[in-house]
Amino acid sequence: MTRETKAIRKHFIAALGATALASAAAAPAQTYPSRPVDFIVHVNPGGGTDVFARLVTEIMTREKMVAQPLVVQSRTGGAGVVAFTYAKSKRGDPHTVLTIATGSFLTAASRPDLDLGLEHFTPLAFFARDPQGIIVNADSKYRNFKDLIDDAKGRPDAIVCAVTSATGTGRQTLWRLERETGTRFKFVTFKAGSEAVLSVLGGHVPFTTENVSEAWAHIEAKKMRVLAVTTEQRMPALPDVPTLTELGYKVQIGTGRGFVMPAGVPKEAAAAMEALLEKVHKSERWREYAVNNLYENRWMGSAEFTRYLAEQREAQREFVESLGLGKKP
Repeated sequence: MTRETKAIRKHFIAALGATALASAAAAPAQTYPSRPVDFIVHVNPGGGTDVFARLVTEIMTREKMVAQPLVVQSRTGGAGVVAFTYAKSKRGDPHTVLTIATGSFLTAASRPDLDLGLEHFTPLAFFARDPQGIIVNADSKYRNFKDLIDDAKGRPDAIVCAVTSATGTGRQTLWRLERETGTRFKFVTFKAGSEAVLSVLGGHVPFTTENVSEAWAHIEAKKMRVLAVTTEQRMPALPDVPTLTELGYKVQIGTGRGFVMPAGVPKEAAAAMEALLEKVHKSERWREYAVNNLYENRWMGSAEFTRYLAEQREAQREFVESLGLGKKP
């Protein structure tokens, strides 16, 4: 190879390198999401968290906010622990989104034995709070909240309440009621709030402390009755139903609904999903759903939601410790 040929070859390789660099610089960054996104829920299909996730993904798809499929997956078990552990295992993967009910999520995050602390997740957005109710069958002998409490005081540990899990928001509501009223109840768990409601509707369990929205169709049909609600003020849809606060009990609680990603995801991807979720929250379809399902509607972006979860986890510790779950084995 002559000196002149070598010079030409060197120049040609340099030119190819420059062209490749220029092409790379000109190419747009990979769009997020670049593949299907899994929305993980910890309850069976039909539960409040599942319905919430499906609505949000349906709005994204219908309004063509994303080009990739959005797949809702149920991973049940362990009062949410199975789903939360799975999401944690997807560290760095922005194509895994965990749909959370804040009660179960924060209880797990407060248990050192589970290693599911908030540091393992990237909060994205908070959508609303789903109020709890003290709900009975329409034929129940309990005509009001006082009837239930008076009976419970005379029969400790005899009356059963239907809840979704031993650590979820329904169970926490019952725990707070016991502290405030000096009563003791038994409870039975179901895989979804809808199942807990059906157990009361069928007369198998006396009452439930699950979300009012879970039982709303039966309440409207006058097959179920709400004795009290956990909101700060009376619910517009139930103007004749008292709050526990006005009855003299310091119980304000509800199932917060939101989304997190695993820890370690690219900041750009988390910001992109947060922006998509905010579009959903501003959509007419979401606003109608929030009203129709009795939600206390409130948007929190990633930064505010991160602070909120940290604050709520501190408040959760007493409940966790009362169950003997606050220490490592």
